[in-house]
Amino acid sequence: MSVDAVRDYLVSRGWSGEILEFEESSATVELAAQKVGTEPARIAKTLGFYDPGDAGRSILVVAAGDAKVNSGQFKRRFGGKPRMLQGEDVAALSGHPVGGVCPFANPSEARVLLDESLRRFESVYPAAGTSTSAVHISLAEIEHLSDAEGWVDISTGWRDEVSAE
Repeated sequence: MSVDAVRDYLVSRGWSGEILEFEESSATVELAAQKVGTEPARIAKTLGFYDPGDAGRSILVVAAGDAKVNSGQFKRRFGGKPRMLQGEDVAALSGHPVGGVCPFANPSEARVLLDESLRRFESVYPAAGTSTSAVHISLAEIEHLSDAEGWVDISTGWRDEVSAE
């Protein structure tokens, strides 16, 4: 999938924003944050997992850049432990190459879900189909344009932790 395919997909759904394209990679949270000029937490990383109920399908969870998937929460929500997509399966099961996985223009079999860690922000920056692109988008837009199944709470590391003393 290319930036053009993601742009075509977004425009066909009524979006009129701009896709940011870079000369160098923005494939990690840190690189993307530097490229777009924001804090790493506002990078909306799309994490790809094999669907525990159907290994031929993927679950794409869009989470804040500072969030980490909690194995127990994932297992309770999806019925099996999280197994990240392997490099050779990423493009086929997400529609995009490693570093460019995003919640837009995915195969119809891919399940897209948004993690609660994103709700802290009015807008975020997911990739746009390549390792050198991103898009600035509101939470309402990402929810609508991604055709997300809904919201999940399967991550940790982003909430203020209360220490037990």
